[in-house]
Amino acid sequence: MNRKTKRYGAGAILLLMLGAAWIHMADKNYLYKAVVYNFADIDDRNIFDQREIDAPRKEQPWPLAKNYNKLSLPEDLEQQHLDIQSVAFLLIHNDSILYEQYWDGYSAKSLSNSFSMAKSIVSMLVGVAIKEGKIRSVEQPVADFLPEFREGDKSKIKIKHLLWMSSGLNWDESYSSPLSVTTEAYYGSDLKKVIDRLEAVEEPGRQFSYKSGDTQVLGLVLKAATGKSLSELTEEKLWKPLGAAEDAEWSLDRPDGIEKAYCCFYSNARDFARLGKLYLQNGVWNGDIIVPPAYVKASLTPNGLVDERDQEKVDFYGYQWWLLPNYKGQDVFYARGILGQYIIVIPEKNIVMVRLGKERAERVGKHPGEVLTMIDAANKLIP
Repeated sequence: MNRKTKRYGAGAILLLMLGAAWIHMADKNYLYKAVVYNFADIDDRNIFDQREIDAPRKEQPWPLAKNYNKLSLPEDLEQQHLDIQSVAFLLIHNDSILYEQYWDGYSAKSLSNSFSMAKSIVSMLVGVAIKEGKIRSVEQPVADFLPEFREGDKSKIKIKHLLWMSSGLNWDESYSSPLSVTTEAYYGSDLKKVIDRLEAVEEPGRQFSYKSGDTQVLGLVLKAATGKSLSELTEEKLWKPLGAAEDAEWSLDRPDGIEKAYCCFYSNARDFARLGKLYLQNGVWNGDIIVPPAYVKASLTPNGLVDERDQEKVDFYGYQWWLLPNYKGQDVFYARGILGQYIIVIPEKNIVMVRLGKERAERVGKHPGEVLTMIDAANKLIP
C-alpha cells in the first residue's frame, strides 16, 4: 500500500470517527438503524420490539357469501394490484366475504404493517375513553393529562385539535430525510423524549397539517387517562369484543416501552375489516356500544379547517379518518397507511374493503388513485 492510499484510508477512518462522534453528541443514534434498514416496510415487525394483542378464545368468523370468490375483478383493478404489489385484498358485502385474494406468500393469517391506519385505531380508543368517562370530551385540554403541555402556547391544545391534525406543533412530517423527527420516531428508542421536544409554533385549531406527532400525543393522553398501554386498550376494548381471529402486534420504541401510536399496528385483512364494520355500524357491535355513535359521527365529519398546503377548506379529514364525500353520489370513509394500506367503507352499499401492500399509486386530488379504483370496482361488482 503506497503513501497516498494510506492517507486516503486514514482520512476515511477519521471522517467515520467524526461522524460517529457527532451522532453520539447530537443524540441521533437512531441513524444507524435508519441507514441499515433505509425504508419502512410492511414486515418491519421483525426489527422492532412488539407488544402482543391477544385475540379472544372464541373467534367471530366472517360468513362467506354464496358466490364467494366466483366474481372476477375488473381488469384495471387486477392490473393495479400487480403494479403496486398488493399482498391482500378483501371485499365484504352485507357482512359476508364476497371476494379475497392474496399474493407473494401472504394469507388470511399473515401479519402486515398498518402504518397510519393505526391513527384511526387511536381515534377509536379516544371515543372509548370518552364513553367510559376517562376523558370528558374532545374539548378537554391535553394539559389535563400531560404536564409538559401546561405552559406556554402548548396549553391551548385540546384533544380535538390533535384528532383534527391541527395542533400547531412543529413536527416535521418528512419521510425522506434521515434527520427528520418522523424518521427518529420510527427508528428511535424514546418517543416520549421526541414529543417533549415539540413546541407550539401555530395557533391550534386553525389549519389542517398532517402530523404523525399529533397521534403520538393522543397515545400518551390515552395512557395517562386510562393507565393502560394502547395495546392493552385495543385488546380489551376492540380486539376481543370484535371477535378477532388472530393475535395482533403493535411496535414499541424499545423493550417494555410505548407504542408507536401513529403507525405500526400489525394484523391481517380479515381482522382489519372488523374495524371498518364497527364504524359502518356507528360504533355498535352485536348490540353493544363500543364507540359512542355521536363520536363516530363526529369522526366522519369534515373538520372544515384550512389546509396548510393549498389554503383550501378541508372536506377530506375528520377525527383521524379520511373522507371522500359525494364521490359519484356516495359518501365514503377510509383509514390509510403510507404504503397503500386501506380500510375502505361504502355505507350506502354496506361494503367494507381492505387492501394491504408494498406500494401505492399516484394521487388523484387529495386521495390515492387506487382508492378510487377500488371503489369503482366494488360498485361494478355490486351494482
